[in-house]
Amino acid sequence: MLAAQRREFLLDRLRRDRRLVAKDVAAELGVSEDSVRRDLRELAAAGLCHRVYGGALPASPAVADHDTRRDVEVESKGRVAAAAAALIRPGETAILDGGTTALAVAHALPADLRATVVTHSPTVAAALAEHPSIEVYVLGGRLFRHSMVACGAAAVEAAGVVNADLFLLGVTGVHPDAGLTTGDADEAAMKRALARRAADTYVMASTEKIGAASRFSVLPLTAVAGVITDAPSQDETVRRLTAAGVSMIDA
Repeated sequence: MLAAQRREFLLDRLRRDRRLVAKDVAAELGVSEDSVRRDLRELAAAGLCHRVYGGALPASPAVADHDTRRDVEVESKGRVAAAAAALIRPGETAILDGGTTALAVAHALPADLRATVVTHSPTVAAALAEHPSIEVYVLGGRLFRHSMVACGAAAVEAAGVVNADLFLLGVTGVHPDAGLTTGDADEAAMKRALARRAADTYVMASTEKIGAASRFSVLPLTAVAGVITDAPSQDETVRRLTAAGVSMIDA
């Protein structure tokens, strides 16, 4: 098998199983484990997989910049956003993450909802400014332009005074093995800081994020109250997550 054919085989296996063990694939193909690892390095360099110890996981397409992500899985994000918005009850305080799904949540909130929303995203705050009965608090810090959110020490410190009923968390990957991940270390740290300030954290995960993984861990799956997704219940990753005790909320 040519190297190009082997790499296509690896990508097909990742699409099918959402994980790949280098040793097992090498034995199946009758090639050295070093050859498979070399292929995985090349695929990872091209952004086509995420390497982990012993193998690889599918790379998340959600690591693209904010403007690019606006056109990714728009309908899926809309369904997830509607389900997430329904979790915010009148009188509650909610922390709303940044990103395109969070922006869709801001637009999905009922016009008569009276609540308080805390966010570190200027784009989300601007959208909420048009809402007649939502009190908006914006957390400041260094602007991470890739996702249009505030991060860094100042933002983490600002989050420390917040006490919220729930946190609607955005990630780039939800995987049974890798947990909840995102592509930037500072952004991951900010998400953890926000999760510590809420009674419950719910993950917003449109279809392309289920079964994918990125470089930096945000939280283990055991740390969240549920995952909001429109991925079908028969999806293998959804089945594995459910079997592991993760609460899956249909969008």
